[in-house]
Amino acid sequence: MDLSRRELILKYIVEFFIKTATPVGSQTLLDEYDLSYSSATIRNEMNMLESEGFLEKTHTSSGRVPSSKGYRYYVDHLRGHSVEESVKMQIQTVLEEKTATVEEVIKSSCEILAHMTNLASVVLGPNASEEKLLSIQIIPINANTATAIFVTDQGYVENKTFVIPEKTNVDEVKKCLVILNDRLTGTPISDVIDKMDSLKPMVSDYVIEHTVIYQAFADAFLRFAQDRLSMYGKSSLLNQPEYKNDADKLKRLISLLDNKKQLSELLASKDQVSVKIGDADDDKDISVVTAKVRIPGHQPGTIAVMGPTRMDYDRIVSTLEYVVKELEDYFEDFDSESEDE
Repeated sequence: MDLSRRELILKYIVEFFIKTATPVGSQTLLDEYDLSYSSATIRNEMNMLESEGFLEKTHTSSGRVPSSKGYRYYVDHLRGHSVEESVKMQIQTVLEEKTATVEEVIKSSCEILAHMTNLASVVLGPNASEEKLLSIQIIPINANTATAIFVTDQGYVENKTFVIPEKTNVDEVKKCLVILNDRLTGTPISDVIDKMDSLKPMVSDYVIEHTVIYQAFADAFLRFAQDRLSMYGKSSLLNQPEYKNDADKLKRLISLLDNKKQLSELLASKDQVSVKIGDADDDKDISVVTAKVRIPGHQPGTIAVMGPTRMDYDRIVSTLEYVVKELEDYFEDFDSESEDE
């Protein structure tokens, strides 16, 4: 990689700040990277980088820190593209578990990402409007309880165990199930609740105490439509210096993590790989690296790593690209083997 003197200095400043969370001065660059330039020359280049908006000066020292613009330039032009062998080995170990489901493989991969980065990794499932209800089943557990199981056309399964009202028997529940299957099968998951509301009068004709059953179904469908986000490594993210030493930032971060709608919007991207730097509405010190995962027979999902803008973009972007490619290749080969059998 042929870099100009100014680009090289910016690269080292970004990488040192990522590693230490400490503002960078000219003497630090000389000591750490054995540069052949004088201290005066480095200071001049740093002043130019600051005037161009790539660096910012902190209030607590004479050192500089990267700005969002500086991070963006680093991601687009200066970062490396290497993946640690230890990470490759861990991912390959996960993929060798031939009996694992899609969800289990992706979960294990995200746990590896969270552990490797000490940040939060996130899985965002397909949009509920693109997934349709395939079937509803009822499994009686005993005379008083039953479990409702819901399956979508993309293989997603949700279940809800509920108490059967005293005045209702299993046969009545099964009649209710026939009505719902007949009229809800093929309905987009995001529309199921509204459609169920219109069926209430019909269900009440068959099931006297229909409210409990209806609510059990409604609760499960709400999870279908809303709970498509799984997070790993949240506690590690909260321990990052940016949040650990700033109570206000920590509160804003926790609020974001607990707001699934806002978090889903932050993770949304049409690009195969996207790096959002300081794009959160409530906190400009949050960056998100997202990658689309396209698995045969499934709607695209998203795997992401989120953390402070001072995240190791070199490792994270390269590793996320590697993980997604390995997952897609694995499931494509797996799907081909299944068709051949």
